[in-house]
Amino acid sequence: MAAKRALRAAKHMALKERIQEDMKSAMRSGEKEKLATIRLILSAVKQREVDERIMLDDPQVLSVLEKMVKQRKESIVQFEAGGRADLVAKENAELVVLQAYLPEQLSEAELDALINEAVATTGATAIKDMGKVMAQVKAAAAGRADMGLVSARIKARLAG
Repeated sequence: MAAKRALRAAKHMALKERIQEDMKSAMRSGEKEKLATIRLILSAVKQREVDERIMLDDPQVLSVLEKMVKQRKESIVQFEAGGRADLVAKENAELVVLQAYLPEQLSEAELDALINEAVATTGATAIKDMGKVMAQVKAAAAGRADMGLVSARIKARLAG
């Protein structure tokens, strides 16, 4: 009963608050790797708040998380190329924690439907219209799709 109540409360809690609560529970349970990653997240959020002199809302916190996920993925590729399995494992562990805070990713079919809708709405017919389509899809898929892949799919759709 208490677990269900906590889960319901977590859904209504701001993302930043949820991350802070998870930090406390990671401290209590002694999960050192998870705690370190959560501290990195909170540090990145705080840095952006200080730099821009604002309090970040959920979409802005998601943006920070997406950037961190992208950095981890790029690092994994570099470390694999360098034969550093230890660092690949560390980055993968951080990636798992980061992705837990991102919304569920869109399926291929959902993504294609968004792209088709954006193409129809904007009247895009060629690559020169890609910016309009990308802007609309980016707004609809924020945090739920890799924008690099989205861009490639839009380009393929408009070229063919």
